[in-house]
Amino acid sequence: MTLSEDINFMEGGEFTEAKSAYPVVFGISFTPKIIGILVGALGFVGALYMLLTLVMPAWDTFGQNQNKQTDLQGQVDQKKATIKQIDQVKQELADAKQQQTQVLGLFANEKTLDTLLLDLNRLVEANNSTIAINATRAELKKFVPVSDKAEPITDGSLGTQVDGKLKRRSVNVEILGTYEQTQSILRNIERLQPLLIVKDYQSALAPEPPAIPGKRLLQVGPAPISTSFQLQALMPLSPEDAAAVKAEPKK
Repeated sequence: MTLSEDINFMEGGEFTEAKSAYPVVFGISFTPKIIGILVGALGFVGALYMLLTLVMPAWDTFGQNQNKQTDLQGQVDQKKATIKQIDQVKQELADAKQQQTQVLGLFANEKTLDTLLLDLNRLVEANNSTIAINATRAELKKFVPVSDKAEPITDGSLGTQVDGKLKRRSVNVEILGTYEQTQSILRNIERLQPLLIVKDYQSALAPEPPAIPGKRLLQVGPAPISTSFQLQALMPLSPEDAAAVKAEPKK
């Protein structure tokens, strides 16, 4: 925005300020920069909320069911001579395995990661079905895996209880869209089947497209913002992976 757009000069040297083009609430003008800051804060709070309400409770339940399964298996081995009790213990063991399977369903796996790019692109394009011709279109600008395979978590970044028990695969993502489109995309990411954590969230006003000589680009609707973040898909370690982590020398 140039100075000429903010100030209208009147005759005789007088001037008046132009009315703000952005909404004002409690005396605060919600410019794209302010909106970008708010979106960044919301993203950080959302990532913390997902960690506290999804990851840790799910992992606690998984650990409890795993311990219960081990205990029940031991009871089966000890009570083989008692026919009447074997059937009951086996049923409890089957129930524990079923609960563990349900908990594992919250986590990602290699198959769901293979379709993650398609899922994200579908979520982004869903915001373009009802927009005007000259309005901002949501775009998936970047999808870059950090590594080729999932890495065991041993750095305490998700809590020491998780170290050596989960692994993660990270993807750097960048999307372009309005505040409403960005909010919708992030909300839909939370509804995807695999458990995903959003980290390193950054949002800023997107640069204006280069001007075309002799033509003026008419933009309809709010200005776009560029949002980048890292998606981390969490997966339980297999027994082989867990053994390999324990065998590694501690730094």
